[in-house]
Amino acid sequence: MVKRNDRNAVDAVVLAVVACALLGGCTSFMGQQDKRAGAQVLPTVGSQVRGTVSFVERSDGVQVSYNLAGLQPDSDHALQVHERGDCNAADASSAGAVFAPAADRLKAGARVEGDLGNIHADSNGVAIGFIVAPDVSLDGVRSVIQRAVIVHHDAIDPYAYPQRGTGAAIACGVIKAQ
Repeated sequence: MVKRNDRNAVDAVVLAVVACALLGGCTSFMGQQDKRAGAQVLPTVGSQVRGTVSFVERSDGVQVSYNLAGLQPDSDHALQVHERGDCNAADASSAGAVFAPAADRLKAGARVEGDLGNIHADSNGVAIGFIVAPDVSLDGVRSVIQRAVIVHHDAIDPYAYPQRGTGAAIACGVIKAQ
């Protein structure tokens, strides 16, 4: 016959094993929570471009997804992160220079971290897609949070030397943690 204290000890061990199994199952089912950020992108003066840009940190970099409308049909544009999360100036100049935490901007012809890449608008002026940015993150020195994401009028050639400008900012949004 099992004594009452022994029975309670057995029940406690069984309960602990079941709880661990359930917690382990939930962890593998739910997966690790990714760090996320996003920006509501609004037009600068004279532009009609608006939409969203979201950032999800992955093992190979930050996945930057964009959904933008109001672009010139069949056109290419640079998508860049700028140093300051300030889109208050009519031309978005308050966002500062392109984000470059590693001081690569001081090296002639070097691509800086804030140059995310070019995006293409379809025949309706809509650009939907994603870019993987391996040189930025959502925390630490290379974090894009509380910075501005800007859509520029022109595309950029990352291999051109010297790099030419990307044209005027046509939309700007502040990147906020989610």
